[in-house]
Amino acid sequence: MNQQNDYKKGLLLSALGATSWGFSGCLGQYLFMNYSMNSAWLTMVRMLTSGLVLILLSLFRQKKQAFSIFKNKKDFLQLILFSISGLLFCQYSYLSAIEHSNSGTATVLQTLGVVIVPVLLCVTAKKKPEPKEILSILLAFVGVFLIATHGNPSQMALSKAGLFWGLCAALGSVFYSTLSEHLVAKWGSQAVTGYGMLIGGFAFTLLARPWHAYVPIDFKALVALACIVFIGTIGAFLCFLKGISKIGPDKALLIGTLEPVSATIISFFWLHTQFTIADIIGFLCILATVVILTCFNGSAQETSTAY
Repeated sequence: MNQQNDYKKGLLLSALGATSWGFSGCLGQYLFMNYSMNSAWLTMVRMLTSGLVLILLSLFRQKKQAFSIFKNKKDFLQLILFSISGLLFCQYSYLSAIEHSNSGTATVLQTLGVVIVPVLLCVTAKKKPEPKEILSILLAFVGVFLIATHGNPSQMALSKAGLFWGLCAALGSVFYSTLSEHLVAKWGSQAVTGYGMLIGGFAFTLLARPWHAYVPIDFKALVALACIVFIGTIGAFLCFLKGISKIGPDKALLIGTLEPVSATIISFFWLHTQFTIADIIGFLCILATVVILTCFNGSAQETSTAY
């Protein structure tokens, strides 16, 4: 009975985490639509605030052990690489994709990271792709084609910037998951993601200097920002990882498809984003790749995201 309850709890937590990520993307779209806000400014605020809160939680739970990662030079350098090439690239690309398209399209395009991983493995291991991988790649290409052109190759339905940043977000999710694997296994996901957010946020702030942009903020904007940080980032992250621990990464990855689904539904009903039949078919093609690669895979690596 306890195992059954844990399984149900794991399903619920994973679903809650995935839908919270989707909701976060819609909040980002809401801010871009209604305020003079760009992806650079929002990336800075989100990463610094989320990183600070996660580090405080890590210090509360682990105390002095939370600083142990800095004593290992190799892991510290890996943490910096993960912070810049993984978290920062993933966060900024995803928010930029939303800014130039919409939350549903950006989140679906980011899901292509699931297809990029087996492609890279085939190239690095110099092995032929399996039938399921070939099918997934074909479905991914069809999905991107329909989203970008609506079936008419002579014109772009999706802006070039939206497509570019959406594909970058997919690549960023791959960097994030692969660069974090060793660190998370050794030091824990909460501390690694917290430090990654802070380091990446500070580096981006110094590089892009987004504070120069004047951003008028009222009470509604503050509420949206707070929801992005505490519900769409920290809460989603903690719920999804807790769900993984109870039901395993394979099932959690499948439930993770609720993220683009929830982003699309919320964006349609709340923000009145219009999607065509070609968009929906394209979305389904890309989401089908997750099902194929997960259901027909004997084992799957744990992939955690913090969108």
